[in-house]
Amino acid sequence: MNWRQAAVDFLFPPKCPFCRRVTEGARVCPRCGKDLPWTEGKDREQTLAGGLRCASPLWYEDLARDGILRFKFHGGAGAETLGSLLADCAAERCSGEFDLVTWVPVSKRRKRRRGYDQAELLAESACRRWDTEPVPLLRKITDNPAQSSLSGAAARRANVLGVYDSAGDCRGKRVLLIDDIVTTGETLKECARVLKGAGAADVLALTLARTREKGEPSPSGG
Repeated sequence: MNWRQAAVDFLFPPKCPFCRRVTEGARVCPRCGKDLPWTEGKDREQTLAGGLRCASPLWYEDLARDGILRFKFHGGAGAETLGSLLADCAAERCSGEFDLVTWVPVSKRRKRRRGYDQAELLAESACRRWDTEPVPLLRKITDNPAQSSLSGAAARRANVLGVYDSAGDCRGKRVLLIDDIVTTGETLKECARVLKGAGAADVLALTLARTREKGEPSPSGG
């Protein structure tokens, strides 16, 4: 740790992104480590329509949902810790299977209003664990309605068609595509389509959390 980072940690001690307790280093506190809805086994990875593989360390519910929404809409706090969760999940599910890391971008308007792009922060944090940097391979050219405001895969699919364009060279490369949440997967699939259209050899996806399919049981059986 360099002196600048030590000074920052002294003035602004790292906090668990889920409960906001001060913790040691960029990590989840022990209590949240036990209480978070972790995905396990086969649930840690899903294959979306079209064959896109997507790994996620958490279910998007309860403590995880609260922490991710806080990170997403209230300043991006906790990005270092959340990025480490992504890096650990990638090491488990797709180590050695990608050459470049990129992210699902928000529109210029939304980034200007919010002050940051949450998926970009996650990609930067994960890449620091790998001693590399994410590459901006996509740009969002339409400020469409948020996917969370729509219901049904058809509406979500229509909402993202044509809103992304390629923004970098990925010809012949295997790309790891990072985002915060996967629900129906329509955004990830559209981004993967654009990347493959730009010459990517393969695309894998990685998100912090995934939603359960209708009727899929929770760990408690509810």
